[in-house]
Amino acid sequence: MTAQRSPKAVVLLSGGLDSATAAAQAIADGYEAIALSFQYGQRHQRELAAALQVVRHLGIQQHFMLDVNLGQWGGSSLTDAAMALPQDGVQSGVIPNTYVPGRNTVFIALALSLAEAQQAEAIYLGINAVDYSGYPDCRPDYLAAFQQLANLSSKVGLEGKAPRLVAPLVEDSKVDIVRRALALGVPIHQTWSCYEGGEQPCGRCDSCRIRDRALIDAGRPDLASAVGRSQMSMR
Repeated sequence: MTAQRSPKAVVLLSGGLDSATAAAQAIADGYEAIALSFQYGQRHQRELAAALQVVRHLGIQQHFMLDVNLGQWGGSSLTDAAMALPQDGVQSGVIPNTYVPGRNTVFIALALSLAEAQQAEAIYLGINAVDYSGYPDCRPDYLAAFQQLANLSSKVGLEGKAPRLVAPLVEDSKVDIVRRALALGVPIHQTWSCYEGGEQPCGRCDSCRIRDRALIDAGRPDLASAVGRSQMSMR
């Protein structure tokens, strides 16, 4: 008797904590994960190296890496080394210059193409609307609108079988994400969230601050950056 294959899900994998947790969740939900990562002109390659490590750890068999250079026209400190990275903490109502114009819209569109070609039933995204920097393309209403586009823009959509856009972390706090990652066996130490591309996380950028605080609050200060641990010990 032939064993039934698991349904497929495309997972957008940046190499960061959130996307790695979304990938692990897809696998826990019974999907065969297909990872999709992007070289989008980001100022360092450290996160893509982390994505490769996460793929190996989770046993993902297919990993596509696309070159879509959004950085060539600037507009974000994540793609333009001449722009200073914010280090003052997330400010309510202010979208920081780390926002990359159109990034998620481009990424999800390409993920829809891959999903249709691979007959995947779902696309898992690590977007979050709670502990984040206010990006407009990380909100539930954005995701709902894109689902409507997915339903209308493809052959499988017209057949009523468009891939579902799944954002399992969208309503989680960062500490909730850490706890979920720990429960799912995500190799947190192999993920990379820092906006800098050094040997160790800087501990000062907004992304490091949010991550370190969550790791400490979740009882895992050992996984925080050296700067984060130092600041905790001074309290």
